[in-house]
Amino acid sequence: MDSDERSPRERTTTGVGVLDRVVAILDAVEENPAGASDIARELGLSVPTAHRLVAAMVKHGLLNRDDDGRHHIGPRFASSALTAASAPVLRRLREETGETAQLWVLRGEDRLCVASEESAAELRAAVPVGTLLPLSAKGSAAQALVAPPARTGSPWFTSVSERTPGLGSVSAQVRYRGDVVAAICLAAPLSRVVDEDPGAQYGDLVLEAADQLASALRYR
Repeated sequence: MDSDERSPRERTTTGVGVLDRVVAILDAVEENPAGASDIARELGLSVPTAHRLVAAMVKHGLLNRDDDGRHHIGPRFASSALTAASAPVLRRLREETGETAQLWVLRGEDRLCVASEESAAELRAAVPVGTLLPLSAKGSAAQALVAPPARTGSPWFTSVSERTPGLGSVSAQVRYRGDVVAAICLAAPLSRVVDEDPGAQYGDLVLEAADQLASALRYR
């Protein structure tokens, strides 16, 4: 680290330069959300260094940039709380519908299944926890994860045989501090979906589950 890029906050460090800078940025925006140039001034970093680090942290979900250009703690930090809080919510949704309920989060250009409660039916949608799918593979969860929180139109997202023939799904966004941090997805064989419209049959229940999970996060 160059001497002109040290700050009082950074002097209490581990000696792993890049990591120490990332933690210093996280500490700074937790106390006072700010733009990259302001972060550079506060931490004594060069402006190009701050912009480069902040952009990478946004990409990885460590920071979130609001419409005013200020950076906040990002959605990645809700992941552990999400997984812990999701189990009873997904279980209840499965019991209410008899179908498979899953929780998906964004990981770069992919989506990751971090929790699942599978249907007890012999014919069911089954995606193991840890499954990583490209967003380009479509599906309702992918739509929910990339859509802006304030979009207009249907409050849920549906998929009918988009990724897997004969399978339908409906997903809803889980929001935390204004960010979309996950998607709850209910997936079912179309043979059990009335008029092949998963949104009409299950959309309200999935929305309710997403709201329950968002509420649980606020109290953790």
